[in-house]
Amino acid sequence: QLQLVESGGGLVQAGGSLRLSCTTSGRTFSRAMGWSRQAPGKEREFVARRNWSGDSISYADSVKGRFTISRDNAKNTMYLQMNSLKPEDTAVYYCAASEEWGQSFYYWGQGTQVTVSS
Repeated sequence: QLQLVESGGGLVQAGGSLRLSCTTSGRTFSRAMGWSRQAPGKEREFVARRNWSGDSISYADSVKGRFTISRDNAKNTMYLQMNSLKPEDTAVYYCAASEEWGQSFYYWGQGTQVTVSS
């Protein structure tokens, strides 16, 4: 079993920055860890993922160059640094994890709201 708890969402103006955190409990080694988001009236979409060591990282095209996923394994915490935020980034952001690397996300956090005003 794995538990994921997000924090760090909020309201920010366009062009601003936020950092989301995801604290995990349970085994995270060998899992894919990442973030997805869901905007009102839209389906949940992939944002970013990485493996334990960080030598395999991928981003959605819409956030590439603006968002950075990282993790502090000693603190069992994963981060999503979001810069140059746009109103279209407004969504509920979910921390996620797979059972094993290469598999789809299976575990989800409760979500944290990010609102970007224009």
